[in-house]
Amino acid sequence: MKQLALDIGLATVPTLGSFFAGPNAATLDHLRLWSTSPTRSPVPTYLWGDSGSGKSHLLSAVHEALREQGLSVGCLDANTLNPPEFNATWAAVLMDDVHLYNVSQQLTAFNWFVNALTPTTGSPRWVLAAGALPPADLKLRDDLRSRLGWGHVYALQVLSESERRAVLRQEADARGIFLSDEVMAFMLNRFSRDLGSLMQLLDNLDHYALQTQRVITIPLIKLMLESE
Repeated sequence: MKQLALDIGLATVPTLGSFFAGPNAATLDHLRLWSTSPTRSPVPTYLWGDSGSGKSHLLSAVHEALREQGLSVGCLDANTLNPPEFNATWAAVLMDDVHLYNVSQQLTAFNWFVNALTPTTGSPRWVLAAGALPPADLKLRDDLRSRLGWGHVYALQVLSESERRAVLRQEADARGIFLSDEVMAFMLNRFSRDLGSLMQLLDNLDHYALQTQRVITIPLIKLMLESE
């Protein structure tokens, strides 16, 4: 069976409201409170956890929440090859996949961090970062690693199979898609099991079912894979 290897990335814009918290309710409450508060605390926040725990979803959701308020944000991840200089108009700095940063990206992250917390103009900005490891275990320059662990640190837990099943069912119902128990089990057992990839798989199936004018079944999933 051909394996779908999909990056995290929902078909719709990730939001805090669409994040299924499960065991990560405290983290979600913290981010929701910060992103909606008119007087935001500048204390930095660091999220860490395994792939599929929701780190990138939460960073994107915070970005979207701030964008809806008309605020600009500085964003950096391991794929950013030519990051801009720190911008004093940014309301926050978001840094994803810090465990993958090269030397140049680490320097940029450190400079952004310093400028965000000790700005020459305006009040301190919030820093929200995420990585696969706790701060102490990151293979980064010492000054950056120590700053990532200075404020709030949240360890994200990957959802259980029953929780992933509930989210998949909820998203399918929201789209008006019927998924039988057999199809659900097939999706959960045969494909990448992180939540972002499952949502992307559902989006692909939704489009393919519309194109072929068929309901989603296991044979339809196999047919979609063969057409890849």
